[in-house]
Amino acid sequence: MDTDMRSKPEEFWKKKLSPEEYRVLREGDTEAAFTGAYVGNKEDGMYRCKACGAVLFSSDQKFDSGTGWPSFFKPEDNEALELRTDMSHGMRRTEVLCRNCGSHLGHVFPDAPKEHKGKKTTGDRFCINSCALDFKES
Repeated sequence: MDTDMRSKPEEFWKKKLSPEEYRVLREGDTEAAFTGAYVGNKEDGMYRCKACGAVLFSSDQKFDSGTGWPSFFKPEDNEALELRTDMSHGMRRTEVLCRNCGSHLGHVFPDAPKEHKGKKTTGDRFCINSCALDFKES
């Protein structure tokens, strides 16, 4: 993995990503609910950043939130993500970015179930755009 992903020019990202991926990952947009490839994915594996390949989430932490986007209780490694206050669209939210490349992934909300499949959770719902992810089955 390239260790200098944050300094890549936007032309690099425009060539690497599809138009939708670029709009979401680099411009902070959101894909339409229930349209992403990983909303209903139940396979075991790891979810990586579509832009740079950094490991972000494990399928062990994925749950069906009913919101239309893949949802996770926590990242595989807390250091993989950067959280930032987002005041866009007249709301106060917490934006989730890939720490490695700075790409927008989605948002995190404190409204997840406190228990899932008999285990305690973080209570956080990392609501992530499917097109911001690349899934590798294990």
